[in-house]
Amino acid sequence: MAVLSVLAMPVADGNAAEFRDSSRYSGISDEARDQLPYLQCVPYARQISGIQIYGDALTWWEQAEGRYAKGRKPKPGAVMSFAPYGRMELGHVAAVSRVIDSRTVLLRHANWSPIDGRRGQIEDDVRAVDVSERNDWSQVRVWYAPIGNLGTTAWPVNGFIYPDKPGRQNGFTLLAAKPASVPASVKAKAAEAPKTMVGADFLKGIRPEVDTKAAPARRHLASNYSASGTTPRKAGSAQASASRQAMSNDPIGRIIAAKTR
Repeated sequence: MAVLSVLAMPVADGNAAEFRDSSRYSGISDEARDQLPYLQCVPYARQISGIQIYGDALTWWEQAEGRYAKGRKPKPGAVMSFAPYGRMELGHVAAVSRVIDSRTVLLRHANWSPIDGRRGQIEDDVRAVDVSERNDWSQVRVWYAPIGNLGTTAWPVNGFIYPDKPGRQNGFTLLAAKPASVPASVKAKAAEAPKTMVGADFLKGIRPEVDTKAAPARRHLASNYSASGTTPRKAGSAQASASRQAMSNDPIGRIIAAKTR
């Protein structure tokens, strides 16, 4: 009961100090934490994000190592992990609901602003602004309900915990390349298929593209050259000899020539 009496103490003016203690009371079990008279930031962030990390907010960043992807870029569904600072001894966690621009996001979190004089209130889609010099989200100012504006404190941020497993970013899984496997059914069909070989008569039935009716004209021109005894006759003889020599070394050519006679 002594603990509850301490928890019920009125909150100091947030405009002056923005005192955050969303995970202030450590050393108690998660079951006992659920019985507190107000909602803390940890169970609400876990519920919204689906990230299954338990314990004080300041331990989330270290606990996420090897279990969840982490980074410096805000994404919807990620959890912003606040480092302990000043009187916020045990840190804070808040889920990112929307990214507005490179320096502005909307958060969903609990037990940040006292509303109507009560702690443990849920705030959905409230503004947080990156005020770091390098735009690396290492410091943020967060909407504070009592003043109806961003708070004046630049809170240190560890980074963002993503619901993806390590090695998965932007919805893609990085996998090692490996050869594609061939299904057994495909292999069986390939084995049953008849084997084909090219035979010596593979050109049988092929219709020549050369018009055979033009052959007499070519023979007529050849005879004219032969009768005139001019140089073209020698050239023609040399070409014919070269052609016969080529035919002797080209069985396919002989088949085609036979079809065109």
